[in-house]
Amino acid sequence: MSSLLRISAQRDRMSAIERRIADFILDNAHLLRDYSSQQLANALEVSQSSVVKFSQKLGFKGYPDLKYAIGEDLVRQDGNGLPAEESLPGSDVLTPGELLWQAKSDAVRETRLLNPPERIEAVVEALRAARTVFVIGLGQDGIVARAFTLRLAQLGILAVYHFDPVLMPTSLANAGREDVMLVFSEHGRRTVLSELSRLFRTRVGTVVSVTRNTPNPLRAQADLALVVSGHDDRPHVEPLLYHAALQQLLDLVFVLLCEHGEERLQLLDQDAARIRQLLES
Repeated sequence: MSSLLRISAQRDRMSAIERRIADFILDNAHLLRDYSSQQLANALEVSQSSVVKFSQKLGFKGYPDLKYAIGEDLVRQDGNGLPAEESLPGSDVLTPGELLWQAKSDAVRETRLLNPPERIEAVVEALRAARTVFVIGLGQDGIVARAFTLRLAQLGILAVYHFDPVLMPTSLANAGREDVMLVFSEHGRRTVLSELSRLFRTRVGTVVSVTRNTPNPLRAQADLALVVSGHDDRPHVEPLLYHAALQQLLDLVFVLLCEHGEERLQLLDQDAARIRQLLES
């Protein structure tokens, strides 16, 4: 596991000071080569020993080893730039298609490592046991939210998709403790979604968030948080990595829901048969 991914994976289990150091490194990794441990400590207003202990907690001998490992991570990432030409047969240079496939595979792998099996199982159990699953996503997140709502419905789970947060409180009026609100928000910074999550969690039931693996208000409000990795300096590539990793994560949740009982598989078979009948008629 890369050093940056290791920091991301352990962030939720860190102290407040450690999270401050982790967030700075994750957001400014490219600047770290210019910082000594004392300079980093001064910038964050923490002690130098806190920086050293942070490095050791991650498994490094000290801050210099951590800085070196992060530098290697950045070099590997910089090597993922797409070449202008297709590689010739026998060439060691990867084609754009191969690089994209590799980048997507890396995003999927990192996302898997960031979501331990026990967390995914907890989300599956919450969805399986829910009386109603309220699903919401805005903009591009709404496309994924609507598709996953349909999948839940195919398994016999009562799922209601919402695209308007202003109207959602009316729908939640009769919600109970056994209900779940599933919130899709890539960056997790939409104030209205954070507020809905806070109200639902304190007054009603369980909130499950699906966001990028970054510190954000929505993730902080959730009872259960699924996180997605998929970062790239190229703005036209980064969304592709995010959605590839997100789809794999949701596919895993769907498969685990299917395997919770034969009845759910039968519902899927019946739904597929009805669709075939409609298409053939």
